[in-house]
Amino acid sequence: MLAEMCERSGADGAGLVEVVGADPRIGSQFLAPGLGFGGGCLPKDLRSFLARGRELGMTVPLELIAQVDAVNRHQRDRVLAIVQDMVGGSVRGREVAVLGAAFKAGVDDIRDSPALAEVVALRDAGAHVRVHDPAALTAAKAAVPGPDYLEDVEDACRGAEAVLLLTDWPDYAALDPVWLRGLVAAPRLLDARLVVDVLAWRAAGWEVRALGRSA
Repeated sequence: MLAEMCERSGADGAGLVEVVGADPRIGSQFLAPGLGFGGGCLPKDLRSFLARGRELGMTVPLELIAQVDAVNRHQRDRVLAIVQDMVGGSVRGREVAVLGAAFKAGVDDIRDSPALAEVVALRDAGAHVRVHDPAALTAAKAAVPGPDYLEDVEDACRGAEAVLLLTDWPDYAALDPVWLRGLVAAPRLLDARLVVDVLAWRAAGWEVRALGRSA
């Protein structure tokens, strides 16, 4: 929510994380603006907690939990809307490269993955989607048929009209924007995990949108 507020006000979400994280009662380890959380534990437990509270007749105290879940899901809708805006209003028939399928870096787990949910949304909106992930391709392909699943970032991005960075793998943060620009059809990047150097990518000729930073 704060990331979206930063985008609308012209503030820098990364700077906000640094300031808020300086408070030792909070810390910055898990303050990561972006596409939202997923996985097999937190989303399920949140909804189970909510359901049990409603069974017990709780109302007002549970509104906070319900809104946490709603805001988390809202991030996925926002990403699709931003991509559509970047390519002129619709992704139908567009070539879109998605970098990331796992719900977080370092695992091959796709359970309730925000990245894979975005792949589904793009596919259903008519985009031609090509997906890369260092570890989760096999699981993603089995769960979501239709898109092309490619083992090489170069193959995934070649000819793309938009590149979406959806899982915070270090491999993606280290990509060379000059090299990648030579592969894509249009240099448009949506960094939904706030991992790339936005200024460096813009200097290399990319249109960059990053959740938590103003356009």
